[in-house]
Amino acid sequence: MAKEALLIVDMSNDFVAADGSLTAGTPAQEIVPYIVKIANEFLEMGNLVVVTMDAHQPDDPHFELWAPHNIVGTKGQQLYGELYDWFHHHKDNKNLIYTPKTNYNAFFKTDLADTLRNLGVEKVHTVGVCTDICDFLTVAGADAEGFRTAIHKRGVATFTNLGDTMINHMKLCFHTEIIE
Repeated sequence: MAKEALLIVDMSNDFVAADGSLTAGTPAQEIVPYIVKIANEFLEMGNLVVVTMDAHQPDDPHFELWAPHNIVGTKGQQLYGELYDWFHHHKDNKNLIYTPKTNYNAFFKTDLADTLRNLGVEKVHTVGVCTDICDFLTVAGADAEGFRTAIHKRGVATFTNLGDTMINHMKLCFHTEIIE
């Protein structure tokens, strides 16, 4: 039977906490309860939950464009708030996977696509931050790898005013299902 996977993208202290170095702030904090709820539902149904997280080194050239963030081993790279507790509560669940990434797209130069295919996943749902950058490019990567895609509108946030525009682009460009 085909499985589905929920990708939780970049819900770190640096992207979500009020004092995060590249924070989406309150909008990102407000989606946490929804993400925890949907992640629990996915696990209860025997589907996969993938926590995918930026993992940068201190001298990453990425920081020529962005403030330093999600440096491996720092508090800034840890999951934010309730998600941190949720992850550690479920860390031994075989359907919970952690995938570090060094690019906006969680499928770029990772084994995520092969892992999902090997586990029978056909559809990828996305939540997290930032809607117009990492979420958009991760959905593009999932589409390029042959997965059907869905974006949970109540489970994404960004620090720009482009969130709705990019969700509409996902629908138009990748036939992404928009879940209200």
